[in-house]
Formats: sequence, structure tokens, C-alpha cells
Amino acid sequence: MVERYDNLVIGGGMSGLPLALRAARHGRTAFVERELLGGTCLNRGCIPTKTMIASAQRAHDVRRAADLGVHTGEPTVDLAGIVDRKDDVVESIRSGSYRAVGKSGDLDFLTDHGRFVAERRLQVGERTIEADRIFLNTGTRDTIPAIDGLDHVGYLTSRTILDLREIPDHLVVVGGGFIGTEFAQMFARFGAKVTLVQRADRLLPAEDPDISAVVEEAFTGEGIDVLLGTACVSVAADGDRIRVGCEGAETDELVASHLLIATGRTANTDDLGIEHLDVTVDPRGYVGVDDRLHTDAEDVWALGDLRGYDMFTHTARDDADTVYRTVFKDQDRTIADRVVPHAVFLDPEVAAVGLTEQQARDAGYTVAVGRQEFSGVAKARAIGRTAGHITFAADAETDRILGCHIVGPDAGNLVHEAVIAMVAGVTYSAIGNAIHIHPTLAEGMNSAAGGVHRPSTDD
Repeated sequence: MVERYDNLVIGGGMSGLPLALRAARHGRTAFVERELLGGTCLNRGCIPTKTMIASAQRAHDVRRAADLGVHTGEPTVDLAGIVDRKDDVVESIRSGSYRAVGKSGDLDFLTDHGRFVAERRLQVGERTIEADRIFLNTGTRDTIPAIDGLDHVGYLTSRTILDLREIPDHLVVVGGGFIGTEFAQMFARFGAKVTLVQRADRLLPAEDPDISAVVEEAFTGEGIDVLLGTACVSVAADGDRIRVGCEGAETDELVASHLLIATGRTANTDDLGIEHLDVTVDPRGYVGVDDRLHTDAEDVWALGDLRGYDMFTHTARDDADTVYRTVFKDQDRTIADRVVPHAVFLDPEVAAVGLTEQQARDAGYTVAVGRQEFSGVAKARAIGRTAGHITFAADAETDRILGCHIVGPDAGNLVHEAVIAMVAGVTYSAIGNAIHIHPTLAEGMNSAAGGVHRPSTDD
């Protein structure tokens, strides 16, 4: 028997969960999630990693306390206790999601794998479902590259490394993007020897090159071995160790106790039976959408990471709001031209929004550039965190902010000044004219825009 629904939401991540709860107010809704509510962000990404990074930061602060005149001993890191705390934090948030779903009377929550078996027909366990409107939010998983011998060693991914309860003796991280770099620094601060193998010629290749250079210097200063322009080509078990073959490095082999593969994400469409939907899927498995997140198929939408770009929790939430207001409230909403910031939670922290200077020039703008080193910001010097800088790129003809790129203390919070300015149409000069509280890190934003807080020693 085929069960009919008004709405079908597949995936309980940061798009699917809020959309399902709101869609249930407008008709009978089936909500399918084969694992845990909250998706990658809550269970395997943002929240657990940042919880553990907080512990790593504390250990680092203790080691560096003498720089501020406070003398302590070497910290003892209890990784099992850190993991337990992480699990408690995640569960406390996730339980609220389950309570919300349980209270929704018009929401039929199905906890099994869903796969399309015919046009618009989804098989979920022993149940068969059809719906008037279909919303896809199946997310992504770790990409496993074709490395010779990888199937025969016990490698880690961003999911499994979160459950390690003993500190690795030597962790080799393959991949220098935001996932690889965050785990590399985290485990180095827990006390592991860490080697990061990066195929590209710099860390965080999606960021401004100046940011990559600051991060590399910080990693080197913390004793992390960074091998750039280096490919991992083979792995092999050697007793309780793993031999990692490399090309392009000073050494052609590393011997590790643990191996983390952090080489990107793969769309979860290969086991969805998506061929039964008339949607466009690119070679990587991501689903094509328009500015209202509608696919090529009638009444089928794709949200969150499944789009293949701007893959962040905050954009996933905005996706859900856009689709809800467009589909159920008949409002004119679109994701076109939305201002999307992002951050990488390293130390120094990385955050950015909009175009880099080079991207702006390549786009044909006459660019005004403002820059402030944190070494010239009084608060940064007071707290002993002077690595990094703030850079603005503005349209020299209109004074419009085109982008802001930060590496330094509290970058993920500071960048929101630029985000709000870009959304509200506030000019670059306005940030320079606005008085900022002294002493704060935010003075650096004003200084970068040429404002009154710019150090008198600067031009």
C-alpha cells in the first residue's frame, strides 16, 4: 500500500529539521532520517569539534601561560573525559530536537533509510511513500580518495576521530582544508605528534594566500609538520603502525600510529535512488537548484550541503527559511546575492565574507584595500595574541564593501561587522568613521577602514 503525504522531507540536518517542523503546519508531512537528528553539524561536525577545540585551547593556554607571567606545570590531557564532555554537549542539544519532533502532531517521523524506487515513490523500510512536495536534505559524507592500500588499514575520518579516547602517538592528517587543519591543531595541542600532508601548495587554499601563510607559520610554531605540495599515494599496515607513502615531500614515507583522511566531502545521493527523480545531478552527485532551491523536477527542492556550494550550517538554515517562505507562505524569497560568511576555527581564527582583493580585481573592480595587523591593535597586544590581520576590499568608485578577510583572535565574531555592513549597504568609509570602544579587538576593523583607531605609527 502506498501512503500519501502532502510533504516529504528526507534528511534531518540543519535544513531538513526546521523545514519539516514548519511544513507540518501546512499538511501531513513525512520526515525521514536514517541516523540522528541534527545532521553532520550537530553530530559529527560543528558542535562536537568546537567543543573539543575548546579543550585543546585550554591546554594550549596553560602551556603558554608563562608568556603572561603565570607559571604552571605541563597540563594533563584526559582525552576520554574530553570526549565524554563532547558527547554530553551534543546530546543536550540533540534531545531538544527530538522533543520538538515528538510534539508535532502532523509530523510522521520515520527512522530508516529512504530510497526512491519509482517516480516520486520512496521506500522507507517496509513502507512506501508518495508526496505532493519533496524536499531533499541528505547532506554529505567524508570523501575517501583512491589511495593504494587504504582499504587495508584502519584509517580515521572526521566522524570516527571524534571518538578516539587515547591521544595518538603520531597522527598523520591527509588534507589541509578546514577539516584537516582543525583536527591537526586540536590533536597537536592534546599532545600528539602531528604531520599534515597537503597536496596543494598551501593550507586552506580557498582562503586568501596571506591567510594561508599566517596559519602555516602558526602551525610550524606549534611543532606541526606541514608538508605542502605533497600527495599521499599509498598506505600499508606495519604491525600497529601505518606506513604512509608520499610524493613531493622531503621524505617519501611517514610512519604513523593513526591516519586521518580529510580530503573533502561526497554528496549522499548515490544510495538515494535519485535517478527516479527528474533532477539534474552533477558528476560529484550534487543536485542542481535555482535561486529558490527548486530542482528541475516539479515540486522537488534540494537544500543544504546537497547544493554543493556554501556548505555551512548557517546557509542550510537560511535555505530552510527561504523554501518555507517561498513554498508555504507565497513570499518572494531567493538565495541570489545573499551575503555568506564563513569561519575556520583555528588559532589564529580565520573568517571571511565576500571577495578577496585579487578576486575583486579579477571581477573588474577598481579596488581600495584596507589592512590592519593585529600587532598594531592594542587589545591584541594586551592579551598576547598578535598574529594575523584584517583586510577589507572595497569598490573605490562606490565605497561599497566587496569583502573582508580576517585571520586573528576572534575573527569569527569580528567579521560580522562587515557582514551587517554589506547586507545593510553601509559603506567602507562608514566603518572608518564609526567610533569603536577602546581597547577592543573591534578597533582593528575601524583601523583597517582607515578610521580614528588606526595606530599613529601607521601611515
